[in-house]
Amino acid sequence: MPFPAVTRRSLALGAGAVLASTPAWRAAAAPAAPFSDLDATAQAALVRRKEVTAAELVEAAITRIESLDPVLNAVVSRGFDQARARAATSIAGPFGGVPYLIKDLVEYPGLPHRSGSRMTSGVASSFRSDYMARTDAAGLIVLGKSATPEFGLIPTTEPLLGPPTRNPWNIAYSPGGSSGGSAAAVASGMVAFAHASDGGGSIRIPASCCGLFGLKPSRGRQPPSRRETRTPDLSVEHCLSRSVRDSATLLALTEAVGSSAGLPPVGLVSGPSKRRLRIGWYLTDMSGRQPDPEVARAIRATARLCADLGHEVVESRLPFSGAAFLDHFKVVWSAGAAGVVAGYRARAGREPDETVLEPFTLAFARYFAAQAPDRLPAALAHLGGVEQACHAYFGQFDVLLSPVLAKPSVPIGHLAPTVPFDELWDRMVAYATYTPWQNVAGVPAMSVPLFRSSVGLPIGSQFTAGLGQEATLLNLAFELERARPWRAHWPKTVAGGGK
Repeated sequence: MPFPAVTRRSLALGAGAVLASTPAWRAAAAPAAPFSDLDATAQAALVRRKEVTAAELVEAAITRIESLDPVLNAVVSRGFDQARARAATSIAGPFGGVPYLIKDLVEYPGLPHRSGSRMTSGVASSFRSDYMARTDAAGLIVLGKSATPEFGLIPTTEPLLGPPTRNPWNIAYSPGGSSGGSAAAVASGMVAFAHASDGGGSIRIPASCCGLFGLKPSRGRQPPSRRETRTPDLSVEHCLSRSVRDSATLLALTEAVGSSAGLPPVGLVSGPSKRRLRIGWYLTDMSGRQPDPEVARAIRATARLCADLGHEVVESRLPFSGAAFLDHFKVVWSAGAAGVVAGYRARAGREPDETVLEPFTLAFARYFAAQAPDRLPAALAHLGGVEQACHAYFGQFDVLLSPVLAKPSVPIGHLAPTVPFDELWDRMVAYATYTPWQNVAGVPAMSVPLFRSSVGLPIGSQFTAGLGQEATLLNLAFELERARPWRAHWPKTVAGGGK
């Protein structure tokens, strides 16, 4: 779909308002600046052609954030003056002058590092990782940090550090997590795309909830993004975007190359491939349950679309026990919460309470301490076996298709960290078990925004490929984007959209 032409004159004439039945939305006034309809590639092209300046892009994004964020709560720290100073300089790079947000699980110079937690100090960081250095070299201008749940532990973005982040498609619902702040910001047009990370679905889940494109790269694809590496570290970095081309370009710009590369480089993928794929598809989640009927219909429709495009599509199933996977993954995942508690204990000399850490984080750490330490070696060994089984399985299929989530989204509060631990765990298992196995296997996966529910909530279709096969996914994503375009689809609550 072509993007509209934008000039300084059309920017000056552009006007609009947030439209919704919710009083909080009616109180907002978000300009429908033409920039908010453009992806990052198109915005950068305007700067290169000198039709607009980086400063104009930055000011338009700041205005959008100031108008919409009081309702959405997507941006947790603002570096507007720092961004304005960078915009006033000569900026090179393919995304030169494009505004951007960094998820608050990684450090960025000049911005606080909170990880969604009251435990953290909020002191501005001076650390720039290799990954963030590549982001800067791409020419992006960082406006601030996007919201995340405490230490990225749950698939919603409702930290007790601040108000819950809300889904622009319906503010009573969650934008997903843990990259929920980035998803809400992109889906509402605050920025064209934003940084995200994924340790168990945290790119794909908010992409599905908010109608965005979200690619999780292979493990080892990128240079380090953190000062310290966790063990085991299942997380990878990338972005949430409205267009496939923005994601593909950023991946090419940030992937590790040369002696530091863990995988052969993807390079720039710029469109569909003529190659037809063998695609396996399944609906059953890790607990043996079927998804919500609307999700099932969306995935079946996606399978038909792929078949209509000439791909071979066959029913399949995962090559490992979902119940055993969840049992062992819970042990490994809880080790992260236990590490947070141990770190606080070492620094403060006392145990954290619920004024410091959220109830879920504390309960998850207690779960690990009570039964998991002795089980951790066996859990890691089991997940290693799952990884090998998955790699072998991609000898039968090029790509696997499945839901991202069992439901389109869930209401705010359904997965809040204050829900009793056992109940919250059961709710998460019933909602979000289609995404963690790809992190264990280290393979790439993506959520593609092809369908919506009967009440207008987005439903992502998840595609997974073999290790290092991001190009296969991106080729397919370009093809799906062409066959069923989504860039013009905006939440009805956001000016300039609503289709």
